[in-house]
Amino acid sequence: MSDKQISREERRKAIERQKKNSNKKKKKSPVFLWIKRIVLAMVIIGLAGVVFGASMFAYYASSAPEIDEELLRDPISPTFYAADGETEIPYITAENREYVNYEDIPKAMEAAILATEDNRFYKHSGIDVIRLGGAVIANITGGFGSQGASTITQQVIKNSFLTNDKTLKRKAQEAYLAYKLEQEYEKEEIFEMYFNKILMSGNIYGFGTASEYFYGKPLKELSLAETALLAGMPQSPNGYNPFKNPDRAIERRNIVLGLMEQHGKITTEEKEQARAATLDDSLVAEENRQQQVPNAEYTAFMELVEDELEVLDGDYSLDEGLKIYTTLEPYVQEKVNDAMASDLFFDEEVQSAMTVIDTKTGGISAIGAGRDYTGDVRHNYATSKDRPIGSTIKPLVDYGPAIEYLDWSTGQTVVDEPYSYNDNDQEIRNVDGEFLGTMTIREALYRSRNIPAVKTLQEVGMENAEEFTQKLGLDFGNVYESAALGSPEKNISTVEMAGAFAAFGNEGSFTKPHTIKKIVFRDGSTEQIVAPEPVQAMKDSTAYMVTDMLRDVVDLNTPGSTGKEVAINGLDLAGKTGTTNYSADNLTDYGLDASSAPDVWFAGFTTDYSISVWSGYPNRKTPIDTASDERLLAQRLFKNVMSQISSPETASFEQPDSVTEQVVEVGSDPLKLASAFTPYNMRSSELFARGTEPNSVSQRYVVEDLKTPSGLRAKVDGNSAKLSWDSSDKNVSFEVSVEVDGSRSVLTTSSSKSYTYNGLEEGKTYTFRVVAVNDTQRSDPASTVVEVAAAPEEPEEEPEVEPEEPVEEEPVEEEPVEEEPVEEEPAVEEPAEEEPVVEEEPAVEEDPIDVPEDPTEEEESETPSANSSGNSDNDQGKDKDKDNKIDQGNKDENKN
Repeated sequence: MSDKQISREERRKAIERQKKNSNKKKKKSPVFLWIKRIVLAMVIIGLAGVVFGASMFAYYASSAPEIDEELLRDPISPTFYAADGETEIPYITAENREYVNYEDIPKAMEAAILATEDNRFYKHSGIDVIRLGGAVIANITGGFGSQGASTITQQVIKNSFLTNDKTLKRKAQEAYLAYKLEQEYEKEEIFEMYFNKILMSGNIYGFGTASEYFYGKPLKELSLAETALLAGMPQSPNGYNPFKNPDRAIERRNIVLGLMEQHGKITTEEKEQARAATLDDSLVAEENRQQQVPNAEYTAFMELVEDELEVLDGDYSLDEGLKIYTTLEPYVQEKVNDAMASDLFFDEEVQSAMTVIDTKTGGISAIGAGRDYTGDVRHNYATSKDRPIGSTIKPLVDYGPAIEYLDWSTGQTVVDEPYSYNDNDQEIRNVDGEFLGTMTIREALYRSRNIPAVKTLQEVGMENAEEFTQKLGLDFGNVYESAALGSPEKNISTVEMAGAFAAFGNEGSFTKPHTIKKIVFRDGSTEQIVAPEPVQAMKDSTAYMVTDMLRDVVDLNTPGSTGKEVAINGLDLAGKTGTTNYSADNLTDYGLDASSAPDVWFAGFTTDYSISVWSGYPNRKTPIDTASDERLLAQRLFKNVMSQISSPETASFEQPDSVTEQVVEVGSDPLKLASAFTPYNMRSSELFARGTEPNSVSQRYVVEDLKTPSGLRAKVDGNSAKLSWDSSDKNVSFEVSVEVDGSRSVLTTSSSKSYTYNGLEEGKTYTFRVVAVNDTQRSDPASTVVEVAAAPEEPEEEPEVEPEEPVEEEPVEEEPVEEEPVEEEPAVEEPAEEEPVVEEEPAVEEDPIDVPEDPTEEEESETPSANSSGNSDNDQGKDKDKDNKIDQGNKDENKN
């Protein structure tokens, strides 16, 4: 028993302290518990992943093909098909290969290949785990498939048995078979397979073959620089071809030399010395090179196929037994080749190139790279971008964007006048040195006027022009005023131009020009569609309106059109010419005259095909004479091909609902509809995007109707009638006519307001008319009637004192004469037509009803001028009593 007894209070406090300590321990336990749970879950998930991954790997591996030694050692050539999907293209039908055994491979060559492709080749068992780890990280950060980790062993497997798609299945099978291959074959044997199997360029397989082809000597005689260049080629066999792309080949060679130094294969000094080597000193001379392609008919096209294959999103190789379906139309290519070899060329030196594209799909149907596209050093003029395109650019940067962004119609007017731009007052000239004044953009385009083109581009704005052309797959760089005339910052090729023009003929839908439609892999069931998707580059209204303007360029009946040479009877065709110019300094330096031009172009299209043609000399200093038919070479080549490949059933361009047609008055600003008075030479039928049509009629040529001459009167004196009248209209003439016995004739047209008619005969009625006229109008006629009574049989018996008596009788006797014209009155009632001349005849018939003034008036002799108050043929219906008085008055005058 303790010496000191513990009190209850102390015991209670001790128990409470124990409880608090116990609670603190309990608060920490859930945290540790959750940590344990998370770690356990991760372990379980990891194990599950490993199990799942292993299961998937086992599943995919179980379906992997068997290793076939024949396939391992021999490359499988691809098969190419034409656009119909059935016709085989005889291009690369058998490989060109010189087999090299491992013991004959120079160590320097092996070191260069290993440093570039798989430096740990002799240390791994088919899969390089270290390299794989780096690739996994790259794929996580850059997306699956962004970087590969294939070893040389894996490349041999892939090129021999598998497709090139980047899927887990293919990767699993590749890894499994690579491991299996390493178990069955020695490393040296696997390296030998790769060394002889890899595609180097075209139909050249293996490094030994490439050494002979490019350098004309065996591998053992190659220098370090030559060895490194070959080692770098498999990544892009055609892209790094030193014959075709020397600059790229040198750049790749230097990368390989850097890798060799990095991995200790060579010293820095050796690297620098090799980098200093030039290609010209080592490559086989052009005249000694072997013909690589057995069939040259499709050489240019198949080169495009190879280039396109390399840049596709995927790892495609021509030694994998692929079936490649192309856009080539052999018949079209045949006609292009015939044109390139035709007698259309005016000498042996001038060159030309063309590209034919399917308007609807953008597929390249055929290509003419030059007149003689053979040999190993070839210049493809169809794909090169070293020549300006001249006025062919105008629909692309000027008028197309103006219609698209500014809602211009084809009748929008611009003024062709002296003009300059920029701070240096750069003066613009038309080719003929003349200025044609106000014209529609339609006319400016088909006449290819330069000043309206520059003004239009300035209205459009450079940004809009750039945007419009970029949607058509074109890169002109920064657009300035000079681009309006065909000299942009960057040039384009015939391939690009044909593709851009095709969009005009395809309702504004653009598809990037291409040569490959789809690829079928070695298994026969896996295929990949690689043709680009179409995009709507412009409104369908813009496409049709530009097309319609370009129709006029090739219209034989359009005065001043520049492309008449290409017109094809019965074919709805549109297109644009182009000619480039020498600068003033060039003309002086080269000793040329103003009619000289370095290049001529033509681009045109139907609903089926779009063709772009360039012609010129290889040396730009040699000119084409535009004062002669030489300027027509591009047009004639175009017509030669288009006329042969086009079907009589080729559809015409169809106007979409988004476009309307209106007759406008040229020169009105803003544009207005033509009036009935607009001269025909100022009228033009033009196209508008629906909703942008003008709704007001031009009043420029509309004038007030001419007034009918007033106060027409006839003073009879014997056998003469003196006519006089008044008029308030200025600058008019007066046409005076007479009708007697049903026959009408014009007596005079003059500015005088009087006329004397001689030759009145007894017993006849004369109807005189006066019409005010100017260049475009005629007034309603004013008219008056003069009746000359017949002489009485017994004049002595007539009472002189009572003249009233015959007044009542005479009208009765003469009544039939007055009623005769009344019967023809319906002709007067016809509505007036636009042409006043037509109205004259019916007006004559009503004149006898016009009522002259009462003869009882003070000036009795002027009785016939009953129309002096301004009567026209429309003022009819006076009563017969008044007519009787008129007749009597006339008789009295005759008696006097």
